[in-house]
Amino acid sequence: MKYDYIIVGSGLFGSICAYELNKIGKNILVLEKRNHIGGNCYTYSEDNINIHKYGPHIFHTSNVEIWNYMQQFTEFNNFSTRPLAKYKDEIYSLPFNMWTFNKMWGVSTPEEAKKKMAEQTIFIENPKNLEEQALTSVGKDVYEKLIKGYVQKQWRKPCHELPASIIKRLPVRFTYDNNYYFDNYQGIPIGGYTHIFEKMLNKIEVKLNIDYLNNKDYWNSLAKKIIYTGPIDRYFEYEYGDLEYKTTKFEHQRHEINDYQGIFMVSYTEADIPFTRIIEHKHFEKTDSDGVTWTTKEFPVEFTRDTEPYYPVNDAENTAIYKKYQDLANQLDNTYFGGRLAEYKYYDMDKVVESTLNFLTTITN
Repeated sequence: MKYDYIIVGSGLFGSICAYELNKIGKNILVLEKRNHIGGNCYTYSEDNINIHKYGPHIFHTSNVEIWNYMQQFTEFNNFSTRPLAKYKDEIYSLPFNMWTFNKMWGVSTPEEAKKKMAEQTIFIENPKNLEEQALTSVGKDVYEKLIKGYVQKQWRKPCHELPASIIKRLPVRFTYDNNYYFDNYQGIPIGGYTHIFEKMLNKIEVKLNIDYLNNKDYWNSLAKKIIYTGPIDRYFEYEYGDLEYKTTKFEHQRHEINDYQGIFMVSYTEADIPFTRIIEHKHFEKTDSDGVTWTTKEFPVEFTRDTEPYYPVNDAENTAIYKKYQDLANQLDNTYFGGRLAEYKYYDMDKVVESTLNFLTTITN
């Protein structure tokens, strides 16, 4: 056997595994299906602007050890996440906060906002779906203007068919703090994300445009152990059926103006607008691009086996299917499954880093 480990996928989980295992003397090969490293964090430069090809990634954490770990590969700027939402011709601050409620209802104090919201809400003891959860927690106006259309576009399902848990992730604040995250550390890597992966994989053999699953037996014959970070259902040839994902089409566009929308992200919450949001990349790093800017529109699309899997749909049905695949994975010797797709789990980036480092302790001790 030629390699101690073959790692399938060069996203955050796979690249950290490669970097750490190489540090302790293991011979590593990374196989990447795409034509670039970095997974969905991949960035590339156009007109001196670092473009987030697969949507915006903001690194944020309250774990100082994870923050320090990442800083060995990059320097972060002081970017904070303060997006906007557009409904018809109205602009609202996100996440839901006093700026939002002032625009929505004309209130200016937390007590006024709480009173107005109480008038708007409908008591439902055990909300059974997203619509009931929203009407119970934020009321009719916020739901109708800022949640209903956006969520139905994003998930391609009516809100009454979606689990209540989805809306519980959205912060509601009765302060004028519109920073999306409360984490102590947050920012964007200066120079984009790709150089992080270039540093992690600098001393490691990487093969691009290789679909490991098309020739799995051959690659397995070259390594003592495999670390697989791709879709777990595809690994097992969909034996128990397809896992469902929310997926997106990205439309990148160059504009010969200095500034397109004045902020990094605007969400479009009306159901009849086909895209969910527009990203303007220069605002991540306050880039001076001399009269040029790049935007990305995000369009929800139907998930098929030929589309990119982005966000797992962790409802009861999909969770039950995943557990069957997890049982199969646990029966394999010398093949490990990790990361967002292999674990069918939504991960913030800091949690991916933490999970990877914890995983490595289990296979190297």
